[in-house]
Amino acid sequence: MMLKLLAASLGSLVFSFFLAVPFISLLFRLRWRDQEKLSVDLHGQPTIFNELHGSKVGTPTGGGILIIGSSALFTALVYTFTQFQLNWTAVILYLAMFGFGLLGLYDDLKKFFSQRGRGSLPCLSAKLKLAIQLGLGLIISYLLFTKLSLHSVWLPFFGDFDLGLGYLPFATIVIVFTSNAFNITDGLDGLATGLLMISLVAFWYLAGKSVFGGDVTLFIAVLMGSLAAFIYFNIYPARVFMGDAGALSLGAILAIIALITNQAFSLFIIGGVFVVEAFSTLIQWGSIVLKKKRVFLIAPLHHHFEALGWPETKVTMRFWLAQVFLVLLGIFVASLV
Repeated sequence: MMLKLLAASLGSLVFSFFLAVPFISLLFRLRWRDQEKLSVDLHGQPTIFNELHGSKVGTPTGGGILIIGSSALFTALVYTFTQFQLNWTAVILYLAMFGFGLLGLYDDLKKFFSQRGRGSLPCLSAKLKLAIQLGLGLIISYLLFTKLSLHSVWLPFFGDFDLGLGYLPFATIVIVFTSNAFNITDGLDGLATGLLMISLVAFWYLAGKSVFGGDVTLFIAVLMGSLAAFIYFNIYPARVFMGDAGALSLGAILAIIALITNQAFSLFIIGGVFVVEAFSTLIQWGSIVLKKKRVFLIAPLHHHFEALGWPETKVTMRFWLAQVFLVLLGIFVASLV
């Protein structure tokens, strides 16, 4: 089994890598690139984002489409030509991949059309976008509850705690929070992709304890291959950015993998950097709204360290190291009886 999974991961890596060069060239020809923009806070005051990342203007955006497309296509090939059978675990993962991916793609397309002067797609307000995410999360949670009979959360020392129907809002919040936390973290070259790959190693191990482990590990293996190909072009200085399509989708997939393997509690340790990044943004927002002052020089946290003078590569690698520590801690906690 492990040999087949490694073969799937290597196949996905080669498959995605050879697609990457023509795909990035296509983004260049379409002029689907990062544009200069003025970053302001909630009171309209300029931030230092442009000073930190002005040099990145013109970098192609949309690499997440490549990750989603190649991962979906390669897993479909595996289900077609191997003993793996399509089932509700795979359907739910596909639904998350494409549902959240299409929502993020809408934002990417809106930027693309506005840059090309071809009019503008209707704007999704923050409230409407959150409502759509909650709707998608609730549909997926309902499928987890009804099709996979998931209704409990594992807690260290206590075991499984049955939530009953409370599982639906719980799983929905986990999915939406993780999706947005990943999107918030995706702000430095290679940062979010590297953090995700480190986290997926942990869930590959933990999935072995789950009755749904076969399909979950297949998705993880294929996704790891696609991410490895993408990060080659995404590490500093990045030749392509992920975009919202990839960020929202991959964050949701990470949450669903944790829910399917009954490791939602461990997710907030294993994905601790994503959690800290999200809360740094929430803390900054709350402080500006309530006290009209900033806690951080700029949020999320990775930009704060840049503003303190850390080189981008140092921030990225130290966050990766922090994630390695949290993954080891998360696996240890998940192993407690």
